Amino acid sequence: MRLFYETIHAINIKDYSQEQVNAWAPVPDSMSVGRWAKRQETKQTFVADHNRQIIGFAELESTGHIDCFYTHKDFQSQGVGTQLLDTIVAQAAQLQLSRLFVEVSITARSFFEHRGFAIVKPQQVECRGVKLSNFVMEYYLQRY
Repeated sequence: MRLFYETIHAINIKDYSQEQVNAWAPVPDSMSVGRWAKRQETKQTFVADHNRQIIGFAELESTGHIDCFYTHKDFQSQGVGTQLLDTIVAQAAQLQLSRLFVEVSITARSFFEHRGFAIVKPQQVECRGVKLSNFVMEYYLQRY
């Protein structure tokens, strides 16, 4: 939860307003832990760590949907996201999924484009009463 919060407030603030990042990632409270745990029941979570510190995580659903995908604010552009995505692609292939899809922030768009994801459509989403722009993107796994 802390990595999610800190990444959005330190990194995504470059592309979103303070109001938007506050709505997207409110300050975690005691109720947040239970909500995060409940979310994990339907997702496969991959965690990157360095010296016992979580430096990134990503979630894959059985449908091929990549839910959360975040790299620690102090480990941006160091290959953490690439390793997480490579792991997800390998897992998707093992699950015999043909397609991965994700809703990405303005900030993450170029990361996913450079790794072969194509924009399906831009969209406006509402989060806690605040509108945010993002992109639906997809990637087709090659079958051999």
